[in-house]
Amino acid sequence: MTLEPIEKQRGRGLFVMKCGGSTLAALPDSFFEDLRELQRSGVQPVIVHGGGPAISGNLEKLGIESSFVNGLRVTTEEVLDVVEMTLAGSINKAIVRRIQAIGGQALGLSGVDGNLIMARPVANSDVLGMVGEVTEVRAEIVTGILAMGYIPVIAPIGVDGGGQRYNINADTAAGAVASFVGSPTMIVVTDVPGIMRELDGEKVVLPSVTVAQIEALIADGEIYGGMIPKVRAAMDCIQGKVSEVVIVDGKEPNVLSRVLQGEELGTRIVR
Repeated sequence: MTLEPIEKQRGRGLFVMKCGGSTLAALPDSFFEDLRELQRSGVQPVIVHGGGPAISGNLEKLGIESSFVNGLRVTTEEVLDVVEMTLAGSINKAIVRRIQAIGGQALGLSGVDGNLIMARPVANSDVLGMVGEVTEVRAEIVTGILAMGYIPVIAPIGVDGGGQRYNINADTAAGAVASFVGSPTMIVVTDVPGIMRELDGEKVVLPSVTVAQIEALIADGEIYGGMIPKVRAAMDCIQGKVSEVVIVDGKEPNVLSRVLQGEELGTRIVR
């Protein structure tokens, strides 16, 4: 399957990137320099970030117990205070500072600001607490920030019409943002080169794979261990208008610009 570069798919060169907070913190300056050059060339990046390890660390420091059900953090109001403080506070601003330190322009916000990410409780909220699912993303806020020349850096906290906050899974939030702003492709920046499988005794990167093929590889044990949550997280991004997700290693030189130019890097997950 031949894929057009994202700039050709979208006249304004808009793309959404999802990255974990810990992954972003470990990326070299060259990654952010690549991001800056893309911005200067007229490409419009949108960043949605996570921060699970930092949240867990802060909860532990404060002596607040935390647990997970099916990969989602059980979120009480006490936990939610720490989630918001960590995501919308320290991590979000650290990313903004990093972009601006190398000459880029960024504006950090959470889904609460301007009711950017509207949400409602997930179906099993009796178990998970204040975990939300996205009902709407106000795309005009994102495009407005882009029009002013800034990279939106979005923390995945949602809100409902009554002002109740929700902890939103970063991958599903990123997929929703991409869908509502009309970006058919999303780039997931990780610390692995893509989805790996063993072939003739060697691990190789799968250049393209469908969601059904991934499920089969997990069932067969070819995708295992820590790769399973990474792959499932990427699949969570495929929703609405998002038809493909590209998993790449953020330490790969000029990885964003190379993917946007159509180079085959990492793994493309398609429906």
